[in-house]
Amino acid sequence: MNERPKPAVVAVGSIHYDIMVAAPDRPMKGETVTGHAWRPKFGGKGGNQAVAAARSGAEVCMIGAVGDDDFGHFLLSRLADGGVDGSRVARLPEAASGMSVAISDAGGDYGAVIVSGANLLIDPHTVLDPALWAGAGVLILQNEVADALNVAAAQAARHCGAMVCLNAAPCRELPEALRSLVDVLIVNALEAEQLCGVEVVDLPSAAHAAETLCRTFPSVVVTAGGDGVAGCRHGQKAIQIPPLPVDLVSTHGAGDVFVGTLAAALAAGETLEAALKNANIAAARHVSTRQQ
Repeated sequence: MNERPKPAVVAVGSIHYDIMVAAPDRPMKGETVTGHAWRPKFGGKGGNQAVAAARSGAEVCMIGAVGDDDFGHFLLSRLADGGVDGSRVARLPEAASGMSVAISDAGGDYGAVIVSGANLLIDPHTVLDPALWAGAGVLILQNEVADALNVAAAQAARHCGAMVCLNAAPCRELPEALRSLVDVLIVNALEAEQLCGVEVVDLPSAAHAAETLCRTFPSVVVTAGGDGVAGCRHGQKAIQIPPLPVDLVSTHGAGDVFVGTLAAALAAGETLEAALKNANIAAARHVSTRQQ
């Protein structure tokens, strides 16, 4: 096995085969919309964030699972192309690889449906190997895998002194066993409102939501799309990072680029403010670029 013994970032999470559909608009209930193009794409929050962290200069090891199918072979190849150590990604012959269908409209927004497949069958014991955590500075988690896996990974990370970053997406009730282990919570406007009841409509309200959530978590980041991003440490006022001007192509995957870049910066010892600025720049570049 070709292992990287000392990854700076460990990403535990989902890997999806994305089918991207370009259409003039997203269909309403019962409506059929004629699209004009489609393409396959590497995806899944865990995989996307791992690749983004690697592209930001971090040494990244991925924990996940794919099926022993064409989708899985594609995903493992693209993970390697992204500079991520995928030697610990399980190949499960009894399961289908995770996948999603995302419809991107003419305005650059999108909607998606995921089918988790193998992502829900990742063995929590895979995160217990001490060699995985040697030199690790940051753990990235998301909510596209089982809570038991996230809790096991967070416990292992804390044991070795690594920072636990949770991108709580898609939003769901977090078990107390996980909440108590999170060092940095990262949410978008909708997820922030669902978790703390603060409606995020602009950058000041994103800052208010971050400060509210910081009563529970040591550090919180609230992304507000085109309004910028706010970050806060417990007991401090929130940092507000204004948006950057962009020529919007598509927002798909921008949040994952933000999270991966943020994690890489934190693993490198950057301050929260510096990490937020780096991640904001990377996300702005992403939404302005037509993805392959």
